[in-house]
Amino acid sequence: MSDTAKPESTGVILRALIANLGIAAAKLIAAAMTGSSAMLTEGVHSLIDSCNQLLLWYGEKRAAKPPDALHPMGYQRELYFWSVVVAMLIFGLGAGFSAYEGVVHINHPEPTRQPIIAFGVLAVAFALEGWSLRAAYRSFNAQRNAGDSFWQGIRDTKDTTTLVVLLEDSAAVSGVLVAALGIGLELATGNAVWDGIASLGIAALLAFVAITLLREAKGLLIGESADPKVVKAIRSEVITAQGVVAVEDVMTIHLAPRHVVVIVDVNYANNLRVVEMERLIGSLETRLRATFPTIDRIYLRPVGGGAPDPAAG
Repeated sequence: MSDTAKPESTGVILRALIANLGIAAAKLIAAAMTGSSAMLTEGVHSLIDSCNQLLLWYGEKRAAKPPDALHPMGYQRELYFWSVVVAMLIFGLGAGFSAYEGVVHINHPEPTRQPIIAFGVLAVAFALEGWSLRAAYRSFNAQRNAGDSFWQGIRDTKDTTTLVVLLEDSAAVSGVLVAALGIGLELATGNAVWDGIASLGIAALLAFVAITLLREAKGLLIGESADPKVVKAIRSEVITAQGVVAVEDVMTIHLAPRHVVVIVDVNYANNLRVVEMERLIGSLETRLRATFPTIDRIYLRPVGGGAPDPAAG
């Protein structure tokens, strides 16, 4: 994941929210008119997605609060907390309701009324969801390391906001196709059970998205290190400085997508005076911040007994 890519998460949230609110209203109205289980499931799905966008927006606002006495490192990781909440909502309400509706409709199948309305709404939903998905994918792709696969990018991302929208919109587009397939098979076979089966398919999609998101958000909430390439580059930047004998360890942790804490255990030359060491540490901090703009805090800790500076010989 590129640490220098500028996230567009707020814009991604707004586009997804606009799309989901309109789609949710249309699907729920169509569900009432047609009696389709898959359409009702999709309507609730879009409504939950809209609530999730509001939660993500709230999380971004909370994460932007400045540090205070109670939270000296800031509130950035609250963004990851709200991503966990979103994942639980997708699983509990989205997948849970879809599965329930599917089982009920399979046990008590009812034919879909006015299917042309259902197909019309699904076609519009597909276009709007696709528009939102395209924007989310472009934002996600801009942050992904060159050469990384789609799933590797998901595993490596630190931007859960864009990830939530990307996965939700992917499930939304897929869900529209599943709903259309279910209604289509019902019309082709005359068996209304297919509509309920489509709801179960949508439930499976949402459960997969929720589990994937929960796994990624949990790791970031606990604390994930920066990209290994960034860690290696930080080590190289420090070790090449005159007055540094060795770099014992480099520890990093993401507080937010573009906020990284760096702790470097440095073995300085033992012939450095205190004022020279202070000057060297200040110079290293300036260089690291210039090279890696995502670094929020830097701690260069002296360790070891030191050794003569090889460059001084």
